[in-house]
Amino acid sequence: MFADIADDYDRVNTVLSFGVHHAWRSRAIKESGASKGDHVLDCATGTGDLAIEFKKAVGDEGYVMGTDFCAPMIEPAPAKAEKNGLKIDFEVADAMNLPYEDNRFDISSIAFGIRNVDDPVIALKEMARVVKPGGRVVVLEFGQPKGLLKFPYNLYSQHIMPAIGGWLSGNREAYTYLPRTSATFPAGKNFIQLMDQSGVFSDKRQIKLTGGIAYVYVGVVQ
Repeated sequence: MFADIADDYDRVNTVLSFGVHHAWRSRAIKESGASKGDHVLDCATGTGDLAIEFKKAVGDEGYVMGTDFCAPMIEPAPAKAEKNGLKIDFEVADAMNLPYEDNRFDISSIAFGIRNVDDPVIALKEMARVVKPGGRVVVLEFGQPKGLLKFPYNLYSQHIMPAIGGWLSGNREAYTYLPRTSATFPAGKNFIQLMDQSGVFSDKRQIKLTGGIAYVYVGVVQ
């Protein structure tokens, strides 16, 4: 499914989110505490947007590796990084079985990908394993807004998004699947409970974005 929508992924995301996903990624970078010289692993990097933002934050003296389970999704990423004048390594890798040694990175991240892995707790453990003690695991993921936003968001995500996404990409099923998984995936304190289950964090926090449409989660590796 992701391979099928890879060519249109960036364009459709920008249209469907009205460009807000760029601001969400910027907030994730800020909350990560990334600084010059840090080494970062970005899992489920897709076409490389978050990896690119991390590279801007860590500078030439820092290092960023972007990985994704789906090879066609990652294919545009190197050219995107090069267009931005950035040197980033990209590899195909599974977030639940990362091929990297313990304590290699200062930060590991995943944006809009953890709900698509078979076992989020295993992925959290792996992401923490490759990070040094005191480093951070950063997760950016959709939530389920409450209050005044709940009903218009549900209408948009369940009906309008599949129609527009399907029209732009030619794959309505993909843009039905994506909001459906977002609607059922643990968010807010429920995702913090998954972080607790992983048993790898000394501290955890959540940051609500756009009324709960998305969240940033930060775990400090123990």
